[in-house]
Amino acid sequence: MQDWFTVEMIDADTYAISEYVHWEEPHCYLICGAAYALLIDTGLGVADVRSVVNSLTALPVLAALTHAHWDHIGGCAAFEAVAVHEVERDWISGRFPLPPEMVKRNLTCRPCVFPETFRPADYRIFSGGPQHLLHDGDGLDLGGRKLSVVHTPGHSPGHCCFYEEERGYLFSGDLLYVGKLDAFYPTTDPRRFWRSVQKVRKLEFSRILPGHHTLDIPTGFADAVERAFSELEEQGMLEQGNGIFDFGAFRLHI
Repeated sequence: MQDWFTVEMIDADTYAISEYVHWEEPHCYLICGAAYALLIDTGLGVADVRSVVNSLTALPVLAALTHAHWDHIGGCAAFEAVAVHEVERDWISGRFPLPPEMVKRNLTCRPCVFPETFRPADYRIFSGGPQHLLHDGDGLDLGGRKLSVVHTPGHSPGHCCFYEEERGYLFSGDLLYVGKLDAFYPTTDPRRFWRSVQKVRKLEFSRILPGHHTLDIPTGFADAVERAFSELEEQGMLEQGNGIFDFGAFRLHI
């Protein structure tokens, strides 16, 4: 398990828990207040993320999802309290929009040395139902630390970012990361994605903490992504099925 997860300290009570071994390179973020801890996303579910969380904090933990895609909900079963945006409640209640076979293909489509205790054939999509529902503008008070929920649909209908104004942190999920930003699935919407990027650009943040890949992202990255969407709109290309567009540090799959 120690070889599977990488723990990086963002500050004294904020941690990135990453699965760099897998091609998706997803991140979870543990945010500790005085009374509670928030775990943003729970990863792939092929190793025990709860043990890592327990090694970092003894606080009660709420697992809050940026969105209910398979690579972010895998460890939810290990937590007593799970929160997701209200429009994706069914996705973790037995109505996940992709068949299990497709999820397993995505999980194993590239070479990966999985933990010895994990068998891909036994992999199951989490289904347990949320204990809490998130809405745009909700506040999460951890005791001495407050975050707000920012509904940012486009990559998925209920995608959310989490914003900590005091420290200037934007936990951006799959809205902003260095890599291929996806808005081509049937459940995605390129124009809503674009509007969501415009929405978070209005926030004052000093650090973007993404859902995948490198943690080293310049604060101007959101501006660059917004310009890319604007260019595609001007060219009449912001329609699903038009392909992958390369903008250097990132690509848009429309």
